[in-house]
Parts: sequence; C-alpha cells; structure tokens
Amino acid sequence: MTGSPQAEAYEAAMRLALAEAVRAGGRGEVPVGAVVLGPSRPGSVVPAEVLAAAGNDREASADPTAHAEVLALRAAAAAIGDWRLTGCTLVVTLEPCTMCAGAAVLARVDRVVYGAVDEKAGAAGSLWDVLRDRRLNHRPEVVMGVLAGECAAVLTEFFSGRRA
Repeated sequence: MTGSPQAEAYEAAMRLALAEAVRAGGRGEVPVGAVVLGPSRPGSVVPAEVLAAAGNDREASADPTAHAEVLALRAAAAAIGDWRLTGCTLVVTLEPCTMCAGAAVLARVDRVVYGAVDEKAGAAGSLWDVLRDRRLNHRPEVVMGVLAGECAAVLTEFFSGRRA
C-alpha cells in the first residue's frame, strides 16, 4: 500500500514513530515506536494532532506490557481523559503483536497504520489478524507498509549490532 494517497497521509506521523524507535534503540530497547493521532478535522482525511508518542520500554521498566503501542495508547487516553480512542489512529513502526493489536481493538481506535511486517509475531495480517477478526466487536481499518523499508532498516541495524 506504500505510495497510495492514504499511506502518504501517514508518512509524517510514521517519521515521528521512527524517531521514537531510534530513541528506544539507543536505550537498548527493541527499536519500535508508536504515535497516536487525534481524530481528523471535519472534511479532512489527515489527523488533527499528535496525542501521544512512545517507544518500547520493557527493559528499563521491567514491564512485559511496555510495548510502544500500549504506552502510546495509555498516554493518548490520559491526554483526552477517556479510554475510548474513537476517531484516533495508531501509527507504529512494526506490525503489532497480539497484545498490542488487542489493545488497539479494545481502545476502539479507528485505524492502525504500520510500517514493517512482523512475520514472527504480527497480528495485523502476517501471522494472525486480530485487527480484522470478525468475531470481535470492533475492527479498525488497517493501513500497512508506510515507510516499511525505513522501519525495517532500524530493526535490522539494531539486531545486527547485537549479533556482531
């Protein structure tokens, strides 16, 4: 879907998520970043504002749930004072895992936008498809492949540095 007008609308937000990923990697965390965008203005397809941004923080916090997506969703909910993030968009550098996809569904985000595919743990179409599971009461729109090459490169660089 990269190159589509819809994907291009989220490139700026993905660059913010990439900056969070790079910061997380610099702290020794797996470099994944996420941003939550507020609802679009009436008549516009471009989200109005960044509500929250986060990078992975599992190592530093010793919290297995401290994935970038969960942290960004929590911060966005706190920012608007409601757990329902209706109208919001979650933008993340790596395809969400089952926990993060479930959190996006439960938060009622309208859309999940991601960069790199995660063939080992992805739950937005790769290994599982939690986000579009018809058995659930909410199914966000999924936009995949936004700046996928750049998102994947950050992860590849991080892990090749670990193996060297």
